[in-house]
Amino acid sequence: MSNQRKAVFYGAVTVDGYLARDNHSLDWLIGTEGEEESTYPEFIRTVDTEIMGRETYDQVLILSPDGIPDDGRKRYVFSRTRTGQDRPVEFVNDDIAEFVRRLKSEPGKDIWIVGGGQILRPLLEAQLVDEFIIQLAPALIGRGIPLFPPGDYDSRLELTGIGRFGQFAEVRYTVKRTGSAVNPGHS
Repeated sequence: MSNQRKAVFYGAVTVDGYLARDNHSLDWLIGTEGEEESTYPEFIRTVDTEIMGRETYDQVLILSPDGIPDDGRKRYVFSRTRTGQDRPVEFVNDDIAEFVRRLKSEPGKDIWIVGGGQILRPLLEAQLVDEFIIQLAPALIGRGIPLFPPGDYDSRLELTGIGRFGQFAEVRYTVKRTGSAVNPGHS
């Protein structure tokens, strides 16, 4: 068994599987009973690196009027247009799967996949996601940005935990490795 770092998706979705509305709004999440209760304090101690897309980063800035704290965690934002740094984040234009593969081989704590199907899909296709911690919010919005966009991935999961925080249900899954990256539905 390797001591390799894990890549973990941690975040909230609607019951119908959306991360945000089409306009990236998270209004369905704000003000729900249990929003302030969660496993977040426990989880955040297990990570020292965050990865997210630029649209998720923009939403984080909207929800954090005081800015993102410079608390020592490395934060990488994948963007096609931005480069350089905006303390405390670094913008990255690399292939996300190769970048995360490299991060996982380096010493450190786990890697937090902060959000966005555009970030998650290539990681699923490359079998780089190790765990999901998903809070289900008591909302149905009918359309929006899905957590799992269509892609060439086929993963089996093992349920490792269930919790309740106010009106939120939290499920934890570990990705079961089958040894093959080929999707059996494709030839």
